[in-house]
Amino acid sequence: MRAALVQFASDLDVEANTASITRLLAAIEPQSVDLVVLPEAAMCDFGPPSFDVNAVSQPLDGPFVEFLGEQAQRLDSFVVAGIFERSAHGHPDRPFNTLVVVDPAGQLVAHYRKIHLFDSFGYRESDRFTSGPATPTVVSIAGEPWGLLTCYDVRFPELARTLVDQGARGLILPAAWLAGPNKAFQWETLVRARAIENVCPVLAVGQPAPRYCGSSLAIDPLGATLAQAGTSEEVVFVEIDPQATLDARQTNPALEHRRLP
Repeated sequence: MRAALVQFASDLDVEANTASITRLLAAIEPQSVDLVVLPEAAMCDFGPPSFDVNAVSQPLDGPFVEFLGEQAQRLDSFVVAGIFERSAHGHPDRPFNTLVVVDPAGQLVAHYRKIHLFDSFGYRESDRFTSGPATPTVVSIAGEPWGLLTCYDVRFPELARTLVDQGARGLILPAAWLAGPNKAFQWETLVRARAIENVCPVLAVGQPAPRYCGSSLAIDPLGATLAQAGTSEEVVFVEIDPQATLDARQTNPALEHRRLP
């Protein structure tokens, strides 16, 4: 499976972001990738605490997901991206921070509402968003089961392990990982740890500096770096071999050696 990790800085204007995504994906040849992963908040950046994220939120059948479907059809590829989803089932003024998965036919095939909101390092995501239900999401992409996480979720190893227990053989992690002291180091360490302990590849896609850390990366099931971006806008391509995961789990059968639930 060939994937494109699209590291770009989203704007507070949704139309500006669709233009940026169109420009970046135009450089990808149709049928050259099986999966395109965009960051968390690809539809619209979080902005300052005073920015009304609810005002820009959209339903799952809204124009931004429709736009992603058009891009998926053009590329004949799955597309994963972060949106602010209008909350019909949660708080009326606080949307969900949601990942959507669109298939090569342009159809929405899965969505994941971020479980762990970033109430840390002096920031309170829960003041502006509704947390999703504690329901891990595994989706088939190009014939392989992948688990979905968003940004702060990577700090909770039990979620990644639950996804693997539910059959995931890889993890997709869109993020908008805020910059700060030691933050880039923590990002890379946590992504690598989730890959090693679950013996599976991790595709982690962030937004670039200066507000965020960049450093989108793909880690293999034994912890090696398959590809990594810098801190600027960049599209990184990576090959993921499903057989490598099966082989790694033969080499390191740690998942079979667990003695605690």
